[in-house]
Amino acid sequence: MAEITPKQTVAAEGQNRLREVTLLALKLGFIAFGGPAAHIAMLRDEVVTRRKWLSDAHFLDLLGVTNLIPGPNSTEMVIHVGHVRAGWRGLIAAGAAFILPAASMVLALAWAYVEYGATPTAEWLLYGIKPVIIAIVLQALWGLSKTAIKGPFLAAVGLATLALYLLGFNALGLLVGGGLLVMLVKNGLWLWRSGSIAVAFLPVAGLFPAWLTQPPASALANLVQLFLIFLKIGAVLYGSGYVLLAFLRNDFVVRLGWLTDRQLLDAVAIGQFTPGPVFTTATFIGYVIGSWPGAVLATIGIFLPSFLFVAAVNPLAPRLRRSPWMGPLLDGVNVAALGLMAAVTWELARAAVVDGLTALLAIVAAALLFRFKLNSAWLVLGGGLIGLLYRWIGG
Repeated sequence: MAEITPKQTVAAEGQNRLREVTLLALKLGFIAFGGPAAHIAMLRDEVVTRRKWLSDAHFLDLLGVTNLIPGPNSTEMVIHVGHVRAGWRGLIAAGAAFILPAASMVLALAWAYVEYGATPTAEWLLYGIKPVIIAIVLQALWGLSKTAIKGPFLAAVGLATLALYLLGFNALGLLVGGGLLVMLVKNGLWLWRSGSIAVAFLPVAGLFPAWLTQPPASALANLVQLFLIFLKIGAVLYGSGYVLLAFLRNDFVVRLGWLTDRQLLDAVAIGQFTPGPVFTTATFIGYVIGSWPGAVLATIGIFLPSFLFVAAVNPLAPRLRRSPWMGPLLDGVNVAALGLMAAVTWELARAAVVDGLTALLAIVAAALLFRFKLNSAWLVLGGGLIGLLYRWIGG
């Protein structure tokens, strides 16, 4: 019998770690309901409390650096853990395993929506779900505000962002502007005197080349543009996954006219049926716009930057959070993100709350969320059932 060499032992241990990371991420991908905060709490329970893969201090360092980079926080935390536990292969496997269940479910629901979404049954199902979604977003907004608003100045930045977005200002520009404003106020005016502010805004303008904003000339150009828009969103989006709504509405409803407000709200509603990252809303929108190729390209586009960001910053985790520049920048971005969330919630509520029953559903859902912390998935299911019952009773 051949002797097992140290190299073979290391390889076997690496394979074992890769398998463990993949299975854990897949498990969370199927059961992680409740939004990013709930996902992160479940991840900590698995990797810190139960498996002892990380210490609490290391986990918090990773969470801090995750808040400093764009993208879906809970997905990036899973990717971080995969990288720490099993190297670059773990990074890819953990992220893909966490995303795949939700993306597959959303894709199936998108197909059903396109095939049957115009039927009375589907319409009444979504009739009951949409006001519940408004309550869920409001609860997320309230919970995030308690952490992000650290004083009157940050509150004013958030309110200004809300007002400017409703006046038609660009969502990405408001996020970057909010972050830079807070960073400047907290760290002095020397950047302005040196001309660095103008340089800082140049990349933002570069994210919107003229050819990307023009209507596509063919189906292939449509798919390429779809991929690039989601790649852009994945590369620049800070804050909660619900801030995604502001970007989606700006690109697909306002600028290109590929979706209506109703379709956008339907996309969010269907996304609430599934566990995992909120960003799989991209899968639904990609399918509605470009069928199966559109769904695949949209999903890859929005999640690809997260893998690249995590690979780049994972070794820097202990230092970034302590930076006197990055900390205030993140504070400003976070409160600007809250302002965007509030503005989009207002706009979507006008499409969801259309009569007395939908108003009552929104109020009851909000009360259950705030008072009893009920799982949002149950509320979405209940809203859909009420919509169907109302239809069958003869509403």
